[in-house]
Amino acid sequence: MNVLFFGTPDFSVPTLQALIDAPGISVGAVLTQPDRPSGRGGKIAMSPIKELALKHTIPVFQPHSLRKEFSSLRSNISDLGPFDIGVVIAFGQILPKEVLTFPRHGCVNIHASLLPRWRGAAPIQRAIQAGDKDTGVCLMQMDEGLDTGAVYAKHRVSIETTDTGATLHDKLAALGASHLADGLRGIIDGSLHATPQPSEGITYASKISTEECRIQWSLPARDIALSVRAFSPWPGCFTMWRGKRVKILFAVESRRTYPTTVSPGTIVYAQGDRLEIACANGTALSVTDLQLEGKKRMAADAFLRGASFPEGEIIGG
Repeated sequence: MNVLFFGTPDFSVPTLQALIDAPGISVGAVLTQPDRPSGRGGKIAMSPIKELALKHTIPVFQPHSLRKEFSSLRSNISDLGPFDIGVVIAFGQILPKEVLTFPRHGCVNIHASLLPRWRGAAPIQRAIQAGDKDTGVCLMQMDEGLDTGAVYAKHRVSIETTDTGATLHDKLAALGASHLADGLRGIIDGSLHATPQPSEGITYASKISTEECRIQWSLPARDIALSVRAFSPWPGCFTMWRGKRVKILFAVESRRTYPTTVSPGTIVYAQGDRLEIACANGTALSVTDLQLEGKKRMAADAFLRGASFPEGEIIGG
C-alpha cells in the first residue's frame, strides 16, 4: 500500500511514525506546511512532520497553497506513485477536490473528536471546555465539507478530571496512530465501510481567540476551571496582576464557598499551597499551577513563597 501523507504539527507525528513502522505500508510522499519562524528569536524552523519525513528519506512537498499549487506539483508527486490512499491529519490547509480524488481510494482524515460532535478547528480543547465526559478519534472519508465525510471507525477515550488540552492531545494522537494501519487495510480490501454522519448532534469547535483566554472572574468557578484545563498550556488562560500577565495553567473549583458579597477576582486565600480566587455566586477557583509573565511555570506554593499575593486584593483589571 502506497500512502500519500498530509500533516504538519506534533499531533501528526505518531500517525506518520505508525505508517512508517507498519508492515506492508509505504509512505511515498509527505505534504506539510512551509518552514516558518519559530520561538522568540524567530528562527526559521521546519515542521515536526518534515523533520520525521527527512529522517526516513521520504520526499517532502511544502506548498503555500495546495489549491493554487497542486496542478504544478502533480507530476512530481505522481512520479512517486501511484498512491492507494491519502492520510490527512492536522495538515493546516483545506484540500481541494482534485487532491481528495488523487489517490485511488481518496483521502481519509483522523479527526480528534467523535463526529459529528466537534467538527472544526479545536475539537480537543472544546471537548474539555464543554465538560464532555469522553471523546475520541474518527477515521473519516474526506469530502469538500468541514469534517462532514462518512466515518469508517470511531475509537473512544474518557476525559479525566486531570486532563488538559496537552494531555488529551497526546492521548488522541496515540489512539489514532494505533488504529490507523488496520483501518487503511480494511478500506483497501473492502472490509471496512463508511457510515454517513447523523444530522443530529452536530457541534462546531471554533478557533481559540486570545480574548476568550482572558479569565472573566464573574463566571462560575467550574466554567473557568474547564477553560483553564482546555487551554493549558497553549494558548493558556490568563489574568492581569499589577500590570503583568499571569497564566493559570491548572486549577479546579474549590470545595469551599465564600460569601456572595465578595467581588469576583478577589484573592480569598493565599497561604501554603492554596491560592483561591473568588468567582461568581460564592464559588472560587483553586489555582495549583501558574506562570508569571517572563517566568517559568510553578506550583502555587512556590509562587506564594516568592510573591506578595495578599488576600483581599482584586486581580484581573
